[in-house]
Amino acid sequence: MKIHKVGIIMNGVTGRMGTNQHLMRSIVAIREEGGLRISDHELILPEPILVGRNERKLQRLSEMSGISIWTTDLDSTLQDPQYSIYFDAQTTTQRADTVKKAIQAGKHVYCEKPTALTTAAAYELYTLACKAGIKQGVVQDKLWLPGFLKLKQLIESDFFGRILSVRGEFGYWVFEGDVVEAQRPSWNYRKEDGGGIISDMLCHWRYILDNLFGKVKAVSCIGATHIPQRWDEQHQPYQCTAEDAAYVTFELENQIIVQINSSWAVRVRRDDLVIFQVDGTKGSAVAGLRECYIQPYAATPKPVWNPDIESPIRYLDDWIKMPNTQTYTNAFKMQWELFLRHVVKDEPFRWNLLEGAKGVQLAEKGLESWQKRAWVDIPELGD
Repeated sequence: MKIHKVGIIMNGVTGRMGTNQHLMRSIVAIREEGGLRISDHELILPEPILVGRNERKLQRLSEMSGISIWTTDLDSTLQDPQYSIYFDAQTTTQRADTVKKAIQAGKHVYCEKPTALTTAAAYELYTLACKAGIKQGVVQDKLWLPGFLKLKQLIESDFFGRILSVRGEFGYWVFEGDVVEAQRPSWNYRKEDGGGIISDMLCHWRYILDNLFGKVKAVSCIGATHIPQRWDEQHQPYQCTAEDAAYVTFELENQIIVQINSSWAVRVRRDDLVIFQVDGTKGSAVAGLRECYIQPYAATPKPVWNPDIESPIRYLDDWIKMPNTQTYTNAFKMQWELFLRHVVKDEPFRWNLLEGAKGVQLAEKGLESWQKRAWVDIPELGD
């Protein structure tokens, strides 16, 4: 058996997402499976080093994960030839400069989003990586969630006919931190620290829309800071300078209209923390993180407006739950495996730093739309 050992610098994985999704449920999971088998006689074995600024957190994470090698010295690690991949899960304000250093060191780059604070900075990372000839990737995890994979299956089988519109609802109540501890970090609500739901979620909506429904042509966005004061990790009050909700309409190049509400100040009365309803001439579907329900044309009820009587139709009963036709694994792990195959075997991987820059661009245009209170067009990057 030929074993391809791949050294990975994992920077910023002491945070919630980095620890749970990228380290434990992706890289550690692959290692516990004995590596990523790519043929009958080949496998890829990730060899990570944990990097961060807090020795105590790194030591604890090392003990939890079984990854014995860790350091606070990123610069010397970037010069170590045994590590060919640099992964970044730091806060957004730190990411672009550090990724740039990794590119200059000749490392392949895989990173979280947003890739930078501005479109110009994000696009620069893409051009630098191309000039350096390194492989590059950006986390676009929701494409591999079971619910969205089922939507893709429906689209490819022409279940919808002509798609007319998409409606998305994302969010949940994030506690303020005074009485009940907040379940998101305080920097999310400080604009000066790279916070805000527009920069966070419009990066996600860009790759979902581009990959499933069509290229985004224009955006109309309004944000809001519904909760003006929260309490931080030290239980100290602070003023929220970033928006905690965004109400956005997108126009796609194929005339599909998309409306997505994103909020950290909403209580959930739907099937999941995120749901997408897709309506087409032949049928409709509602997908969450894992499940997807469909209503074909022939099974569509015929409501008649009459508010004076109880509805004779039980609307939720007229939807069919899609079966699981494949085995689903962690979405982050699936993309990690594709990127590792890309690095080792040069297999195609289209979710690169340009795609990351497109997400930053949409967030930036969303903020511009909010400021101008107007529709804003989305130009091709590089034009």
